[in-house]
Amino acid sequence: MSFTLHGLGVSGGIAIGRAMLMSHATLEVSHLTVAPRMVDKEIARFEAAIKVVKEELMAMKETTEHAPAELAAFIDIHTMFLEDPELVDKPREIIRERRCNAEWALVQQMEHLVDQFEQFDDAYLRERKFDVVQVVERVIKELLGHPSRAVMRAGKGVKEETLVVVAHDLSPADVISFKEHRFASFITDVGGATSHTAILARSMAIPSIVGMENARSLIRDGELLIVDGLRGVVIVNPDRRILEEYQLRKNQIELEDSKLKRLKTAKSQTIDGVEVQLLANIELPVDVPEALELGAEGVGLFRTEFLFLDRGDMPDEQEQYEAYKKVVKGMAGRPVTIRTFDLGNDKDLRPESNVGDRVKTNPALGRRAIRLSLAEPQMFQIQLRAILRASKYGPIKLLIPMLAHAHEIDQTLAALEQAKSSLRGSKVTFDENIQVGGMIEIPAAALAIGLFLRRLDFLSIGTNDLIQYTLAIDRSDEQVSSLYDPLHPAVLMLLAHTISNAEKVGIPVSVCGEMAGDPTLTRLFLGMGLRIFSMHPSQILKVKNRVLKANISELAPTVRRMLRLEEPGKLREALEKLNA
Repeated sequence: MSFTLHGLGVSGGIAIGRAMLMSHATLEVSHLTVAPRMVDKEIARFEAAIKVVKEELMAMKETTEHAPAELAAFIDIHTMFLEDPELVDKPREIIRERRCNAEWALVQQMEHLVDQFEQFDDAYLRERKFDVVQVVERVIKELLGHPSRAVMRAGKGVKEETLVVVAHDLSPADVISFKEHRFASFITDVGGATSHTAILARSMAIPSIVGMENARSLIRDGELLIVDGLRGVVIVNPDRRILEEYQLRKNQIELEDSKLKRLKTAKSQTIDGVEVQLLANIELPVDVPEALELGAEGVGLFRTEFLFLDRGDMPDEQEQYEAYKKVVKGMAGRPVTIRTFDLGNDKDLRPESNVGDRVKTNPALGRRAIRLSLAEPQMFQIQLRAILRASKYGPIKLLIPMLAHAHEIDQTLAALEQAKSSLRGSKVTFDENIQVGGMIEIPAAALAIGLFLRRLDFLSIGTNDLIQYTLAIDRSDEQVSSLYDPLHPAVLMLLAHTISNAEKVGIPVSVCGEMAGDPTLTRLFLGMGLRIFSMHPSQILKVKNRVLKANISELAPTVRRMLRLEEPGKLREALEKLNA
């Protein structure tokens, strides 16, 4: 029987192959009572499993030379969890106190930690609950006698590139196997747009869908699947007509991708001679080579919070300085925009520190990003000093996230001047004229844009949060993700308003959210007046291809008419005509 499933497409492309189900060990755990004399043996069994999994991760890290740079950092996070007392010591206590089996004790503690992570303000941090689950999954598989490495093995005579992995969840360590085994795709029941598996899928260009809820229980091993990563659709047991149609689409996509590689050295310019900057979004210094390889003209967004999301403490000034310097020197004179920490209230990744705090009803609306930085002046000074010190090695721009009020800019500029003054006192060289910009990702900032234009050197529109806050949609929640609509008339109005007002006063403005890397929106943005795009490096050539074929003089009047439309259906029709 043929049927269709829907989820959150996190990596575009089309894959066709047979389903390969991965076990979900946490669903297989039973509660067993252990005899008093066997408690010590049960604890020893638990400790042995932890040791084996840790060794597996260490060995895996040594073999990731040719894997995406993110993998090493992700493995470090999982190793860190395996050393955390909350995940290692607490289960021992549960085994001893309740005389239960190690598997059950570990799952109990996992559920406690997941509850704690769900209280984080920051979306990225909330999704680290999946890392806890993934680590526990590996340990339980070891305890149950079927380690993770044995799970992803193709049957005899089956070509791996024809297999689609279907799982409740996948860890970054599991995803390494995709590099080794060339699986066609993966789909998972859980996960959001910013989960590790989503990030890795995009960097590895594997068509993938997460947040499908019940895929693993509905799909049978060996069933034929079509995975449409762009639309977030999985077709199970398609008929011949649908299969032929998708095979044709798949072939066309592969042909287009091979052609795009020729554009790497081409100047990013429209038919009528308008130059467009194509920049890269990066998370770690090791992302720089990939960005350059794919033709990035600079870094439009360096997400500095990634520097300490793989650890439990705050990096000191020297460590931050070295990271920023590495990026700036790696870009060899190209501009680098560094965003200050965009984090929630619990910056140290220690959920236990939250005990006694009230549960935040709207964590995304709490003390995060610049609000947290201004509330923690010592932390902010450390980062500002490190950024300033690195600015002597190349052009750095300072980007402030989540601005809503003019006084936030004024306080930030005062903090920056304090950092400059302290460096001058120490006779440390830095760029005295470092540019300061703000992220427009709150509707209030977009509507009152004049406040920010008068105070800042440049703007960067963070479309991910702008859409989220405008539509009151949590983009990482698979239950409402279908309502997350970049083409909502209100969103387009805010974008057009910001871009046009910045253009009037000669202030550079870029878009650095997911919308910037969507080739179907490139012509729309060009017609709005956008000239600076910042995106994941893997999208640069696709967007460049659209830029090279665009004519601004023709696009601009068409887009102006398009922006007057308020009906979503008519807007989408107009966009299709624009891209025809």
